[in-house]
Amino acid sequence: MAVSVLDMSMSLDGYVADSDDYLGGVDGERLHKWADDPGTAGQFQEEWDAAGAVLSGRRTAELMDHWGGDHNGNPIFVPSHRPPAPAARWGYPLVTYVQDGIESAMAQAKAAAGDKNVQLRGGAYTVREALAAGVLDEVQIHLIPVLLGRGRRLFDVLPAEIELEIVEVINTPAATHIRYRVR
Repeated sequence: MAVSVLDMSMSLDGYVADSDDYLGGVDGERLHKWADDPGTAGQFQEEWDAAGAVLSGRRTAELMDHWGGDHNGNPIFVPSHRPPAPAARWGYPLVTYVQDGIESAMAQAKAAAGDKNVQLRGGAYTVREALAAGVLDEVQIHLIPVLLGRGRRLFDVLPAEIELEIVEVINTPAATHIRYRVR
């Protein structure tokens, strides 16, 4: 059975993007520099490659141009209150916009993933909605040793306290990688 996993880089003060939707820092990529090290990124590459489907927030999907229509060959599910833009509607057959809620989007993604994981790729709003609906199984945070001081926070407003169980912690010079199970 598929497990849904959020995989996201975050500054120590909780930001996942700056105010202009860049990934943090002066050069816009500060939050992902840890992945430039093949040894460190290699620890996670197998997991990323083994995903069977992706669920992404609409803003993230559109900013990434829907990853060209698939995410490493995997279908992409985008929960949204609005119909998709033309490229996603006609040009990307593996991109599905789901307009009947996060629960439906995650169920469709898990069905498509089969026995592989569903990777939740960004969208702070979508992450919070998935947590609130109880459809997010695990959270993997790549905690970057930087204080951005502004931008978009991942866990800005939650509907209630959410208990997490630490599954694994990997310390590297560029980040602390923490994996949690949502209780």
